[in-house]
Amino acid sequence: MNVRRTACLAALVLAFAPFGTAVANVGDKIHQTQAQIEALHARLDRKRVQLHFQEQREADLARQLSETDANISHVTATLGELDENVRWNERRLAWNGVQLDAAEATLKRHDDALKRRLVDAYERGDLGYVNVLLSSTSFNDFAERWQDIRYLIAANQKTVRERRDAERAVSLARSQLEGQRNELDTARNRAQQAKYALAALAAQRESLVAVASRQRQSVSTEVTQLEDLTAAQEAQLEAYIRQRQAEEEARRAAEADARRRAALLAGVEAPPEATQGGPGTFSWPASGPITSPFGMRVHPGTGVFKMHTGIDIGAPMGATITAAAAGRVIFAGWESGYGNTIIIDHGGEASTLYAHCSQIFVSNNQDVQRGQAIGAVGATGDATGPHLHFEIRLNGVAVDPTSRLH
Repeated sequence: MNVRRTACLAALVLAFAPFGTAVANVGDKIHQTQAQIEALHARLDRKRVQLHFQEQREADLARQLSETDANISHVTATLGELDENVRWNERRLAWNGVQLDAAEATLKRHDDALKRRLVDAYERGDLGYVNVLLSSTSFNDFAERWQDIRYLIAANQKTVRERRDAERAVSLARSQLEGQRNELDTARNRAQQAKYALAALAAQRESLVAVASRQRQSVSTEVTQLEDLTAAQEAQLEAYIRQRQAEEEARRAAEADARRRAALLAGVEAPPEATQGGPGTFSWPASGPITSPFGMRVHPGTGVFKMHTGIDIGAPMGATITAAAAGRVIFAGWESGYGNTIIIDHGGEASTLYAHCSQIFVSNNQDVQRGQAIGAVGATGDATGPHLHFEIRLNGVAVDPTSRLH
């Protein structure tokens, strides 16, 4: 009997020694790749923050440039109005000048006539109006001539006053227009200086926008490169997880074979193989309604129409997540848009995935039972709010979980 037990133990050691080494190697690779992904995500997050800053900076500079261009257009329009006002003012000045010249010429003729009259009266003693009165032939004729002379003197005086008033009005108008022209010239010069200053500011801001655009493009290129590198690392991680799942299948097969050989060596009947964890035996991993079903949909975060490979269960932040079936944890950590993720292998090439966790209560290679608490609901990764994203995969292919949950 002791010989048989020794042989059984030896068979178990031989059966599991190579597989144990392989698990350790793949597990190390998973941990290393996970650490690299987390480091890349940290760098990517920093670069995305930097990209957002550069985009905001470029947008602000472009807005300032647009405002400057609008101010230049406004000043240019103002200059056009000022130039038109100056031209209109000059036309008024020219017309008033013509009127003033005519008034001055008329006044000069009257002044010349008056001077000649005074000179004649002085040199020849010509009394003018007195002679007209004295040459009258009767009293009625004298009265009529006296009335005519009065009208003539009054008319001459009125004419002189009107001409002088006209001269003052024209002079005043010319003075006012000259003042307006000076004001317009000053305003035009200031507007022109403002236009030059705005043009220099626009050129400076155009240069800043160009620099900001180049910086934004550079950071955007770095973000794209990091995203590509992260995607490559995540693809490698998924390959390691699939390899780990295959090794789990090999481990279970080796255990079953070892049990059969041990029973054979012990001369006893081999125990029946367990079938737990197969398709159709999954329990609900969290309490709550389905907020997004399995199938094609528009992603709420990116707006992209794509396949939703699981179901979203609405649950509050921190709510308990339980294992949908017994199995072994083959991944526990950060997984791209899934955020904090747990993957459990259940045998029969079946696995379940629990994403966006706020906390993870289990570790890699840990065996779990159905209903065991493995994590807490969160909103890590590409999540718009707290919920559990749950997947069932058969032979690596995602299937609709709703028909297999009980």
